[in-house]
Amino acid sequence: MGTRYLSIENVDKHFERDGVSSQVLSGVNLDIERGEYISIIGHSGCGKSTVLNIVAGLLQASSGAVILDGREVHSPGPDRSLVFQNHSLLPWLTVYENVSLAVNKVFKSSKTKAERHEWTLYNLEMVSMGHALHKRPSEISGGMKQRVGIARAIAMQPKVLLLDEPFGALDALTRAHLQDEVMRIQGELRNTVMMITHDVDEAVLLSDRIVMMTNGPAATIGEILSIDLPRPRNRIELADDPLYNQYRHAVLSFLYEKQRKVEDIGARRSVAPAAKDQARA
Repeated sequence: MGTRYLSIENVDKHFERDGVSSQVLSGVNLDIERGEYISIIGHSGCGKSTVLNIVAGLLQASSGAVILDGREVHSPGPDRSLVFQNHSLLPWLTVYENVSLAVNKVFKSSKTKAERHEWTLYNLEMVSMGHALHKRPSEISGGMKQRVGIARAIAMQPKVLLLDEPFGALDALTRAHLQDEVMRIQGELRNTVMMITHDVDEAVLLSDRIVMMTNGPAATIGEILSIDLPRPRNRIELADDPLYNQYRHAVLSFLYEKQRKVEDIGARRSVAPAAKDQARA
């Protein structure tokens, strides 16, 4: 690990609707090193995807900045590729064409046609989809579609790979296989990865650090947990590993105990003034 590569600096985000402003994020600060795998976890509505979309350049922060490799992020770009929960493949294109479309766009001036073809094939083989080049999305399974989406993302050679709950719509077995594939690919390519997830086991299995968000509104980073487990990781062996289970317990404790206490304190504070008003009446 080296110096910080991706930096989220004091990011706030407000949304305006019908003249009413709501604060989604407050003072989010996070430094990520080159080659790190970071998971962001938290309850629904805590702003996880908002953070990811700001890094992707799909949303602008209300204040603060995102710096990637020395440059401030203002808009989407090929240095950040995003994989959604929904595969988002173009249904009228084949598996090969969906990936080559991105490759041709990014490398049109730097690779020859033959090199772009070979690069497309290489990345589809990387995700074990070389056998389905000429199939369309309607002809392959959900897990295969997501593999193609990942191939398209890594084929762009992004500085940061952004994953927005990429396995959330898959069945448990397919999800496990794809998690293993992502671990293998990240181990080979040493991508810098930021992933949004609701799944505690997934976060512990895949991550170097887990970023735990507080509940909204005005959500921020509550805790960051470093995962000191050797790679490559084997999910079967880790199931009985005391350290793995210690990490898992720490994340569950934050999500379901510490956050509940914060909510309870907030509820008591909001009830107290109302009780005083009733007593005066």
